[in-house]
Amino acid sequence: MHINLEFAEEEYYHVYNRGVEKRSIVVDEKDSARFIQSLIQFNSLKPIGSIFENTYEYKKIGSETSKELTKKNEALVEIIAYCLNPNHFHMILSPVVEDGISKFMHRLGTGYTKYFNKRHKRSGSLFQGLFKAKHLEDNDYLLHVSAYVNLNDRVHKIGSETSKVSKLVRKSYGEYEAGSGGFCQKDVILDQFKNRKEYTDFCEDSLELMHETKDEQNELKDLNLLEY
Repeated sequence: MHINLEFAEEEYYHVYNRGVEKRSIVVDEKDSARFIQSLIQFNSLKPIGSIFENTYEYKKIGSETSKELTKKNEALVEIIAYCLNPNHFHMILSPVVEDGISKFMHRLGTGYTKYFNKRHKRSGSLFQGLFKAKHLEDNDYLLHVSAYVNLNDRVHKIGSETSKVSKLVRKSYGEYEAGSGGFCQKDVILDQFKNRKEYTDFCEDSLELMHETKDEQNELKDLNLLEY
């Protein structure tokens, strides 16, 4: 569960971090949108310069950027699932090049922090040290964590659907419900179910278990992410 993990290609990893001193990493919906834009654009072997300089290209290509880069063997990672909460995030990543996760997370952390600090007139670290990662060693674990990540805002019971806080959340669950669109590589998960509803039912059942089982609550405490 540490950055010293050796990341192997074609393996899957639960990657997460939170704001330093539990501070917010997104303050409004503009920040949330920028974080997701960063996920897409920093997932590239080639240097992209600043996101500001690439805004026109980003809008032109849209949210298919990550998939297209993967097809062209120009991505650093496959993004399987993600959830951005007000003060922390979770992702499932699979490296497609050597050291892909470390390179991607460095770009994401550095680039987004520069944006956030400039916009909000602050300095210093935004995230709590190096990101954390855990190898998803078997398929059952991968499926379980995919539900945990896709519904992470609900795991932490972050606001109501209409609350100001919930509007800051961005997650891949909508992609899984639709079965298409977005930028996640969903097939590794969805191909194991008869249809999308079977997967969403699995997620809802898993969520109920997470809320009911004491062991799950202890796991959240171990991650130091119980509080959003």
